[in-house]
Amino acid sequence: MIQSPLLEILVATRNQGKIREIQQALRFSPIKLRYLDEFSNVLSVDEVGWTYQENAIRKALGYSRQTGVCSLADDSGLEVDALGGMPGIFSARFGGDNASDTRRIESLLTELSRHPDKERTARFICCMALAGWQSQGEPVNTANPQLLALTEGSCEGTVAPSPRGLNGFGFDPVFVPRNYDATFAELPAEIKNNISHRAVAVTSMRAFLDHWLAQT
Repeated sequence: MIQSPLLEILVATRNQGKIREIQQALRFSPIKLRYLDEFSNVLSVDEVGWTYQENAIRKALGYSRQTGVCSLADDSGLEVDALGGMPGIFSARFGGDNASDTRRIESLLTELSRHPDKERTARFICCMALAGWQSQGEPVNTANPQLLALTEGSCEGTVAPSPRGLNGFGFDPVFVPRNYDATFAELPAEIKNNISHRAVAVTSMRAFLDHWLAQT
């Protein structure tokens, strides 16, 4: 039986696909999820780090500082071996800062077409950070949130020659996870939410949260 929420956590993203995956993963935890649109005058935290970890930590700390709520943020990307690991941390901006998912996929396939003889192996990487305050019973000093937990997940696969499927977001329509014939965008949500890079990272984060809540 689900108990009353013991902890509020801000899902520090405006990406609806990420929000849905995190909601699904944490649905049985005694946590109340909060969202950025509940807070006024929250400035976006720029992703200027050179690693997934740097960006995830930067966002989690930045949004905690602005809202006074423990914040869960992630940074993720697709690493394609034939492209030397690109687009990687630049996945969300691949094809242009304001490019649509369709445009980003087109840019990726165009780049891969220049390497026709190379393997199309790739992997999704996700780093997830939780920032806030150790004790929920003490007054919050919003100037000093701390990194509470950092988790990572990955999913190996290949890049399909053309987009397939209507589910998912980002590069999901061209990513075929290992041991499957379907892209992330073709797989049922219950399968993707068990095997994806974000699923692995958030499952580890949920284990941390369960342990943390058990101590309070």
